[in-house]
Amino acid sequence: MLAAALDAHFSAYDMPVQHVSDCWREWCEIHQRPPHHDELRLLAQAQIMRIGATPDAPVLIADTTPLMTAVYSQLRFNDHSLDSLALDHQAMFDITLLTGLDVDGQQGDGANERDTVDQTVRRLLNQGHLPFQVVYGSGKQRLENALFCIGQRAPEWAKKWGRREQTARWRGPCETCGDGACEHLLFTALLKP
Repeated sequence: MLAAALDAHFSAYDMPVQHVSDCWREWCEIHQRPPHHDELRLLAQAQIMRIGATPDAPVLIADTTPLMTAVYSQLRFNDHSLDSLALDHQAMFDITLLTGLDVDGQQGDGANERDTVDQTVRRLLNQGHLPFQVVYGSGKQRLENALFCIGQRAPEWAKKWGRREQTARWRGPCETCGDGACEHLLFTALLKP
């Protein structure tokens, strides 16, 4: 899991980190089902409260945010009522990382479902004018690509963990590039209505 790998990396460099776990995943494990429509707002608010209750630290890693609850609400119930709540909350973060579709991290969803979720997340972030970086790869490469994306958005953080500034990182075909800004530019035009 990328959030746990980032937590371990920053902690290894003595950067105080707060890692906020996913209310959604915990809720589904407890109830053994996905939430019903009338439960979504409370679930989104619970995630906001969990993030807000986190002690101050230079680095806050939220495994997920209410953005994913809003996406679920759109896709399952054609309900956009959580969009503004999710976007307002997402705007508080300095960096938003999305995992590329080369990693099967979508809890049993098929390829079509993952594509639809990915497109909806990107559309919602673009609607809110919120920048994001896309992270590809698996294992150590995935962590390195995430750190590269973070370093591009926050070079002062990269210096804390001993990384020299990098301006470009092309190493081959787009699938192995790891430069989220590059991928973002390539696909942003496709998301415009």
